[in-house]
Amino acid sequence: MSSTTVSATEPPSDSGRRSTALDKRFSVQRLREQLIKLSLLGCALLSIFTTLSIIYVLFSGTIYSFGESKAFFESVSVVEFFTDTDWSPQYESDPHFGIAPLICGTFLIAGIAALIGIPLGLSSAIYMSEYASSRTRDIVKPLLEILAGIPTIVYGYFALVFITPYVLQPIFMDLMGFNVSVFNAASAGIVVGIMIIPMISSLSEDALRAVPRSLREAGYALGSTKFDVSIKIVVPAATSGITAAFILAFSRAVGETMAVAIAAGQQPSITMNPFTSVQTMTAFIVSVMGGDVDVGSIKYQSLYAVAFTLFLITLAMNFISYLIMRRFREVYQ
Repeated sequence: MSSTTVSATEPPSDSGRRSTALDKRFSVQRLREQLIKLSLLGCALLSIFTTLSIIYVLFSGTIYSFGESKAFFESVSVVEFFTDTDWSPQYESDPHFGIAPLICGTFLIAGIAALIGIPLGLSSAIYMSEYASSRTRDIVKPLLEILAGIPTIVYGYFALVFITPYVLQPIFMDLMGFNVSVFNAASAGIVVGIMIIPMISSLSEDALRAVPRSLREAGYALGSTKFDVSIKIVVPAATSGITAAFILAFSRAVGETMAVAIAAGQQPSITMNPFTSVQTMTAFIVSVMGGDVDVGSIKYQSLYAVAFTLFLITLAMNFISYLIMRRFREVYQ
């Protein structure tokens, strides 16, 4: 009787080799997926770390210093900072650190920018969403977004050499008798308003196009015109997205730097006259960083306080925008 023996050195079968190859392939794929997951997590953590680092720098320079030099509020009262109406840190004998003039100038320019940018941006969004054909939209939208690619310093010089001498002074000074300064808040607000048009237009158009077609057809079935459907149905249905776009654009206007530093001047004052020179919070930061200021001096430390205030204002605006989107967001099936 014969017996069959299997050698220990017999090579594995084809099915065994395929199984081993598949296991190796799945292992490599799982390793690759884990590496991608860790990379994306690292990017998210890097963003959080950057934000926390910015907060730490502003906090250490404003509220409590962790180094040798004093923080700003260790030398200046918080009450004086927010209630004093004089901002004159350049005086050695009697400096004043009331941020009210800087806040007034910032919101004056941002308000003018909103009056320019919001109507034009929303109107262009309604046109591209409701009236323009696909071919026209493909032409108009890139041309409109070119405005977002122009450097802000170019807008500043445009306001200084064109808006003021050829638009504002002939109209308001020669015809109406107002005194229009070379550096003024109106020209800065106009160019900042032009700058925020692409942001308002793009975000508002996305909100308008997200409204389902069925709502439009229901309006047309009731005999409404295209204008009525656009203004009375589509725009109210996209209120949350449009409002968020307005707040984000206003926040962008508040944080604008080079255009207002060039066009608005360097004169901090509490005024509602748009034809006078004002100074914004961002313009003051630029002037301190570009000037001959001793590091560690009270004037140098004041830029941390101004930057921290600006950070809190923009953070509050973004939080309000988030709350509005969450409160009034419409979910369509």
